[in-house]
Amino acid sequence: MSTIQTEHAPQPIGPYVQGVEAAGFVFVSGQTGLTPSGRLVEGGIEGQTRQVLKNLKAVLEAAGSGLDKVVKVNAYLVDMGEFSAFNRVYEEYFDEPYPARATIGASALPAGGRVEVDCIALANR
Repeated sequence: MSTIQTEHAPQPIGPYVQGVEAAGFVFVSGQTGLTPSGRLVEGGIEGQTRQVLKNLKAVLEAAGSGLDKVVKVNAYLVDMGEFSAFNRVYEEYFDEPYPARATIGASALPAGGRVEVDCIALANR
């Protein structure tokens, strides 16, 4: 098992790592709409979703993987009324066949975020 770390995604704000590579997979911790410098992006759900997916991409690339290798996604939304807006941005980053996904309503997320996403991808090593 190896830890994944990159300066191109925000640093953990708790006792966890950005990602772990194990058993041929990359497990990326939940990413929020924080920039690598730790600032929450503006632009509502769309802006935060773009930043979340950029963060996921950065961690995956640091592991030698990528968004095209993602097999499972978990998404957490503070407002399920923003589901359609989230999906529109999500489709900008993922192509068919889409990864398996669960989308869950959350009462609150770290740093005042509107969305958080974690994923599992195939390692590319």
